[in-house]
Amino acid sequence: MRANLRHPYGGDTGGLGTVDSLRRAIVRHADRHANADGLAFTRIPALRMMCVRAPSGPMHSIYKPLVCFVLQGAKQMTIGAEIQEFSAGQSVIVGVDIPVTGRIVSATAEKPYLALAVELDMAVIRDLAIQMDLTAASARASTPKFLAEDTDAAALDCAARLMRLSDRPDAARMLAPGVMRELHFWLLSSTHSESIRRMAAADGPAQRIAAAVKILRTHIDKPIEVARLAAAAGMSASTFHRRFKAMTSLTPVQFRQQLRLIEARRLMLNEGRTASRAAYDVGYESVSQFTREYARLFGAPPRRDTRGRSGVHAAAGAEARG
Repeated sequence: MRANLRHPYGGDTGGLGTVDSLRRAIVRHADRHANADGLAFTRIPALRMMCVRAPSGPMHSIYKPLVCFVLQGAKQMTIGAEIQEFSAGQSVIVGVDIPVTGRIVSATAEKPYLALAVELDMAVIRDLAIQMDLTAASARASTPKFLAEDTDAAALDCAARLMRLSDRPDAARMLAPGVMRELHFWLLSSTHSESIRRMAAADGPAQRIAAAVKILRTHIDKPIEVARLAAAAGMSASTFHRRFKAMTSLTPVQFRQQLRLIEARRLMLNEGRTASRAAYDVGYESVSQFTREYARLFGAPPRRDTRGRSGVHAAAGAEARG
């Protein structure tokens, strides 16, 4: 862990005790609820964590917009052709729905890889940007897929408070929205403020592509014509195809395929579905085709994961990430 987290008011954070207690809380929660990948969900839908006790991977996932705080160990992330490693004391901000291949590169039984992820609400970012009287982000600049920075102590404090609230559903219902809004405020106060606003701009390319991705997520078990996705993004079919691939590194067809396979794996690992049932639930008509595509993405057929599943709990509809 770095000696000091970055604090918006300057100086030492004095927050190492908070980090240590947060690590212990993640380990306790993961011991009870983590799935075979080390991913654990909470009663707060936007909050999840990861605890992995040995180097592992590759892990395929499609991230939603989120901020991920790495608290211990290190993880390598491959996004398109770009490969980066993130370690304790760093945060990753993902502003678009994007396929990620992750590898845990530093983790032991005594010091597992620990991370806490919080999904972002782009509507909250837009509302706060107006209230904070921030200038509009440049429309000509490119929209980054993700951002990395040293962890901000105030943002991490928000994540820690969400973690504490996750075991108190009545309190979480009343208090979590305010803590979430505060977290977004601190992210908008960071050096990446303009990039975050560009990610959230309602008429920007990221949110226009996000409208198409929402259709794919909502109708994961149904075939969707590219023309419908392009219309949702307000683009011609050719422009949509080009911008979609530039933003996600995949074509719409490839994105849908990964989305279905990742969701099927979640259904098997976390909800106990058989491979054939999971295949049909995400829209496959042929189990043999599903098995071939599953093995191509995950490196082994579905039976490996149905044999090794832990039968633990997960929030419905979420993919592994963080």
